[in-house]
Amino acid sequence: MMTAYILRLLVLVPLVAGMAWLALWLWRKVQPGMALGQRERLVSLVDAVPLGATGRLAVVEFEGKRLLLAVSRGQIQLLTEAAIGSKAATDA
Repeated sequence: MMTAYILRLLVLVPLVAGMAWLALWLWRKVQPGMALGQRERLVSLVDAVPLGATGRLAVVEFEGKRLLLAVSRGQIQLLTEAAIGSKAATDA
């Protein structure tokens, strides 16, 4: 009686663990922004540079423009913008 229980336990525990691992792996793949859930984005982050302990400078592309943003915990502030094909956007 006890050996049947242990044998069943040795088979079912790895099976349940494998199913849990597979479910988590599939969840990660299907999340938005991942390989299967990929969609066209309206905003794209070009570059970001840390600025102090909590801030950063970020360059974002949106509707044919590049925006330079100052990002901190409390706010996001637009510093400057330029067209993607303009001279100011290609320098640097």
